[in-house]
Amino acid sequence: MLAAITLLLVYQLLGEVVALVFALPIPGPVIGFAALFLTLVARGTVSDGLRDTANGLLAHLSLLFVPAGVGVMAHLGRLREEWEPITAALVVSTAVTIGVTALVMQALIRWKQRRSSR
Repeated sequence: MLAAITLLLVYQLLGEVVALVFALPIPGPVIGFAALFLTLVARGTVSDGLRDTANGLLAHLSLLFVPAGVGVMAHLGRLREEWEPITAALVVSTAVTIGVTALVMQALIRWKQRRSSR
């Protein structure tokens, strides 16, 4: 388990270094996750230790939302004052996300159909 956590942290550090060195607008952990994903695809398998550790972390993922909930409670007054623009931003961003997802899905379905008809 310690080896798997170390591996996850090394990939996160790698991502942070890449993001910092190349001044990328992508968070380091996302870059590290992508690098880990590519490594696992190249290997073709996931070790049992890494699988068990990842499942253990995912089982407690809800704990990561505690700081966000505390932040909401700490700024409740501000949220009360500015609820209209916050609500508008949430509704618009959700609608845009659903629309873009639908368009991408349609494009992928058409691409797959063209590819299978060859």
